[in-house]
Amino acid sequence: MFTCSIAGRSYGFGSLKELMAKASPLRSGDQLAGIAARSAEERVAAQLLLSEVPLQRFLEDLLIPYEEDEVSRLVIDTHDAKAFSHISGLSVGEFRDWLLSESVSGDVLTRIAGGLTPEMVAAVSKIMRIQDLVYVASKVRVVTAFRNTIGLPGTMAARLQPNHPTDDPAGITASTLDGLMYGSGDACIGINPATDNITAVMALLQVLDDLRQRYEIPTQSCVLTHVTTTMEAMRRGAPVDLVFQSIAGTEAANASFGITLAMLEEARGMALELKRGTVGDNVMYFETGQGSALSANAHHGVDQQTVEARAYAVARHFKPLLVNTVVGFIGPEYLYDAKQIIRAGLEDHFCGKLLGLPMGVDVCYTNHAEADQDDMDTLLTLLGVAGCNYIMGIPGADDIMLNYQSTSFHDALYIRRQLGLTPAPEFMEWLQKVGIMTEESGLALPGLERLPLPDKQTLHALA
Repeated sequence: MFTCSIAGRSYGFGSLKELMAKASPLRSGDQLAGIAARSAEERVAAQLLLSEVPLQRFLEDLLIPYEEDEVSRLVIDTHDAKAFSHISGLSVGEFRDWLLSESVSGDVLTRIAGGLTPEMVAAVSKIMRIQDLVYVASKVRVVTAFRNTIGLPGTMAARLQPNHPTDDPAGITASTLDGLMYGSGDACIGINPATDNITAVMALLQVLDDLRQRYEIPTQSCVLTHVTTTMEAMRRGAPVDLVFQSIAGTEAANASFGITLAMLEEARGMALELKRGTVGDNVMYFETGQGSALSANAHHGVDQQTVEARAYAVARHFKPLLVNTVVGFIGPEYLYDAKQIIRAGLEDHFCGKLLGLPMGVDVCYTNHAEADQDDMDTLLTLLGVAGCNYIMGIPGADDIMLNYQSTSFHDALYIRRQLGLTPAPEFMEWLQKVGIMTEESGLALPGLERLPLPDKQTLHALA
């Protein structure tokens, strides 16, 4: 039992799980689940008590029992006790102060990442303000590689997302070339297919690979289909670079996605055997989002932000090239408005970075949320300052297949220019080589004739 008194009123919390939920900043999803604090005062009481909890307790008092959940078992079985020993004597509040210390560098945070559990980083994020989340995350660089190198200091990548409502190859090719002209595509060129049909998926993989080879683009492609479909595509000889899967923070939520940890391990092994990477072998791509476990009634009474952090423990185990939270995509039932979306995006990025992940964020919202593109500009800018590895690049910021609002090719240009960032180095070299960008990382519009936009006939030939 955790108890305290504020202004003469006593507050009690019966378990660490309840304390974590009540300490979490306001979320419509936690309200929907019936686990949110009933007042701001109760939330402050929970945050004060949480700050006093020793980090060691999270290894002993599991929010989801070890025997009931394979994610809990993964967290405990892979915990690096030696790395944890550097901070094992700290409470949550002391851990916050330590993270904010100027003497704690990114290298130090990288060394302790294996000793942190998702619950520890989720707990400390709950007592941090926006600038704390930005500052600490900005210290950490997580570098991964496949055909280019992502996450280096001074860079920000963009996933080129050329989705099409009918998976039309010509439309996808046109959007891809459009994005390349604006310097997007170094994180990957990744299509969310309209269907999970294996034949259609293999056709899209071939379209992307042909385009990549035609223009000798140092990037990686991905069709974001179910992992089992990608595995079948690999068995049939399709040109698979990255294996994608949506993941969550509990075994039951992952089961609702039709996956297990063993399945992800098998898929990773298959992709590694293809040896398609040229500068690295990070072959996995994961997407997450606060609220997915609650949607599946698989949250075990744990608050949605903590469950989200547990998904990062799953991702970390498979050494991914890319991980991103699709922060506002699930809808206002879980993140009601811009204030909640902005806070959640920064929390997710912070927690992922502390756990050692190459975190990106899909800066996005659905059309029925209390948010607009101005709010996304705010989150995008904050993430740029926080050192986010990559964002999305979507024609006009409007995904015509998934029907949600995200960031555009122009948004990627804005944040790079504003903060003096460049694309991944190998990709940047290619952009300069073909005349799309200058050495100052600006668009070289007069040079576009070196990579001309194809006419309709050429588009269909490419597709």
